[in-house]
Amino acid sequence: MLTSLTTFDIVVLLFFIALMPLAGLLFSKQSSSEDYFLAGRSLRWWQVAGSIFGTNVNSFHLIGMLGIGFSVGLAQSHYELLAPVGALLLCYAFLPVYRRLRIFTLSQYLEYRYSSSARLLYTILMITLIVVQLVAGFYIGGRTLRFLLLGTPLEITYIQGIVLMALVTCSYTMFGGLSSIVATDNLQSIMMLAAGLLVAGLTFAQPEIGGLKGLLALDASLPTAAQKLHLYLPTQHPDLPWSGVFSGLLVLHVFYYCNNQYLVQRTLAATTDNEAKLGIVAASFLKLLIPFFSVACGVAAAHLFRLRFGSLHHVLPDDAFLQLIATVVPTGYGLMGFILAGLCVATFSSIDSMMNGATTLVSIDVYKKYVNPEATDGQLIKVGRVTIGIVVVVTACLAIFTYDPTSTGNFFLSVSNRGSYFTQGIVVAFLLGIWWRRASTAGALAALVAAPLFAFGFEALYNNHLGSIASVAALFGTKLNFMHRVFLTTVFTLLMHRTVSLLRPDKAGPVNPDTLAPALPWRYVLVFLVLQAGLVGMVRAAVLPSIVAGLLSGTATLGLFWWGLRGYRTGPLWQDNRFYAGVLCGVVVALLYSMP
Repeated sequence: MLTSLTTFDIVVLLFFIALMPLAGLLFSKQSSSEDYFLAGRSLRWWQVAGSIFGTNVNSFHLIGMLGIGFSVGLAQSHYELLAPVGALLLCYAFLPVYRRLRIFTLSQYLEYRYSSSARLLYTILMITLIVVQLVAGFYIGGRTLRFLLLGTPLEITYIQGIVLMALVTCSYTMFGGLSSIVATDNLQSIMMLAAGLLVAGLTFAQPEIGGLKGLLALDASLPTAAQKLHLYLPTQHPDLPWSGVFSGLLVLHVFYYCNNQYLVQRTLAATTDNEAKLGIVAASFLKLLIPFFSVACGVAAAHLFRLRFGSLHHVLPDDAFLQLIATVVPTGYGLMGFILAGLCVATFSSIDSMMNGATTLVSIDVYKKYVNPEATDGQLIKVGRVTIGIVVVVTACLAIFTYDPTSTGNFFLSVSNRGSYFTQGIVVAFLLGIWWRRASTAGALAALVAAPLFAFGFEALYNNHLGSIASVAALFGTKLNFMHRVFLTTVFTLLMHRTVSLLRPDKAGPVNPDTLAPALPWRYVLVFLVLQAGLVGMVRAAVLPSIVAGLLSGTATLGLFWWGLRGYRTGPLWQDNRFYAGVLCGVVVALLYSMP
């Protein structure tokens, strides 16, 4: 309970919360449907980067990732360190196709590539997924607001916290469109980074921790089983097995960056292809900060609470962040209010983006496609606003009645698990659609429908039968980890798509094959992955130092991009997105394979 929250803290907190709708409405642009849904396709690279970061890094990360670092350890960093794989696929395989088509929604691509049925199925799956994630966003936001205001004049209940979030986000999302969301996302990104880095700095400065060097020494002093600064956990680990990280988690990253409507929508709104790609790469660099100020900070919090309070049992993982700031942040300077404001706007940034994604899908893919094909811009905007109102009411009620605000689990992993049932068919339909000319409509429909069935079937088979076999359980645990399930589902769904496509080919073939062809052929992606795997093996075998592997990775990846995209020109070196993409790969290898 934050009993140290002063009047000044409360003023700072309220100021920054009120700033969100004001900034959103100030930068709103809604004269046409393209303005409302895609900000008039006028975003610069830094706006794309800030909006992607604000959309991706939300209170799930500030609270959930720190909580997993607190309870599990550094292995949670894989969620950020492997994200550039999906980001680079978006840059060089999918985005050029999406932007050539000048689409509003990714489901429109599926209609160009396959059929209107594939478009409709994607819309249904994405809206379902957005609803699941919106409910989760309202839950963690309501729980956080309730906890952080306990004992203050602004004390509220869990339900009141959800209502407050709904009103604030609706105030600018409903009326301002994507321009408002991008403006608030950039402001929210700055606040989130500042708040996260401030908490991390104060935590590492505690005398019990003694900085990063002290944290490493503290963790090394514990028995191996109790140490948390391990990036690679056994294959039978129930939460973060390394085998699942390098298989199923990569699939989830591909979906989130390449096939996810509410994230990709920001890149479709950029002024040029180069601006969009620079924004994606810049956002990926920002995400590499999260393992340090969130996950590692959670590990430091575990050691701090153990040394200062003697036990960790009184702190739940999802409450570790708030307990930490109550412990390390000095009072009387407004810092507590600023940090809590950063936490609040982190929640807003995820919710407003999902609202915008849902309303775009409903307005363009349902209303204009099936209800009123001649709809005017004004009608589309009106439908979008009504959709936001309905979605907010439904998801807020579901958060109130289906979630327990006193739960004790790792919420971030729970949300990843729940959403992962619906994504593998989407990933396969997009991947084969863009890289295999013979992928047919029947194959895509089979993949989209069968993937969730495969997912539930594999889970039931393993948990009820295979997991009870001693040799299998020793390798992968008694329960099927959701990352392993995602990988298995992806493989079987890919085989189904390919088989059905060969048995039932499309008579006319894909529409406009030159327009639908990716800028980067799949063989270059395969070379990239083999290159990284080889460097991984040499680093883990101590043949190469990690920093050398990082330099080799960056240089080789840069050369690979230049060769694979040699007909592509973006200007001088310092303006070429491929240069920064190569540097990004080098940094990732250096970070990813220098840890135990």
